[in-house]
Amino acid sequence: MNSNEQPLESLFEKAEDYSKTTLEVIRLKAISKTAEVLSTLVAQMALLVAIALASLTINIGLALWVGKLLHNIYFGFFSVGGFYIIIAILLYFFKNSWIKIPVRKGIISILFEQ
Repeated sequence: MNSNEQPLESLFEKAEDYSKTTLEVIRLKAISKTAEVLSTLVAQMALLVAIALASLTINIGLALWVGKLLHNIYFGFFSVGGFYIIIAILLYFFKNSWIKIPVRKGIISILFEQ
């Protein structure tokens, strides 16, 4: 009876070691993918901030220029504001196909990259 307990005990120890190792590998892969997604997000956000600041400066200049052409500065700001309202309406109606689906596909492709 004692000789049967030895291989069975060894088998349980190996199964326990295997399960611990498997869980550790899964945990490390999850950490790696999370770090990859977050680093991509941070890089994209930094780029977005730079583009937003440049866009703000260009839009103020454009509004002043259009206002000068229309002989009223505030007409230029209203014109540029109206243009962005049209863009916002388009984004509202096409947000799924233009924003949600591409972002979802990008995140999924990063997560399932080998």
